[in-house]
Amino acid sequence: MSKTHTKKEDSWFKPIILAVAIVFIVRTFIFSPFIVDGASMEPTLHDRERIIVSKTSNWIGDINRGDIIIIKGTKDNYVKRVIGLPGDVLEMKEDRLFINEKEVKEPYLKENQIVADKKGLLLTGDFGPLQIPEEHYFVMGDNRLDSGDSRNFLGYIDEKNIIGKSKFVFFPIKNMRITD
Repeated sequence: MSKTHTKKEDSWFKPIILAVAIVFIVRTFIFSPFIVDGASMEPTLHDRERIIVSKTSNWIGDINRGDIIIIKGTKDNYVKRVIGLPGDVLEMKEDRLFINEKEVKEPYLKENQIVADKKGLLLTGDFGPLQIPEEHYFVMGDNRLDSGDSRNFLGYIDEKNIIGKSKFVFFPIKNMRITD
């Protein structure tokens, strides 16, 4: 018996293996989807939105102040904004952020600030001055009234626990947008 169908089966096998390998490499080292869980990043990101995260920051090392990052926790992953970089001195006074003794504007808080002002609340309790250790970051959610972050339970974030940076929201499609 001759096996003439073997070549056709082989012609499909290699492309499928190659496609699986490419998907594995891309998801492991370059980009990966994540789901936002909770309201800690509102109004920037909303609960159940799906985001694409660039994992290249792990080997390029391009984490900057203001980036939205994914942090690997012991049970869950967290989405937060980088506020303090290694070596920075942070202080919060009456909802005004000071980094290295200079006031920093946080335009992504504008919507939350209006709600807090109407209720007579401060978004962020006063803290600091505190210095960020080397190879660590200080993060906070944009929804300061409802965010577990470096102020309370996450503490300083070791750069080894940063999965990557949020690049864009891809679902729901009507909310598709760039996040950096």
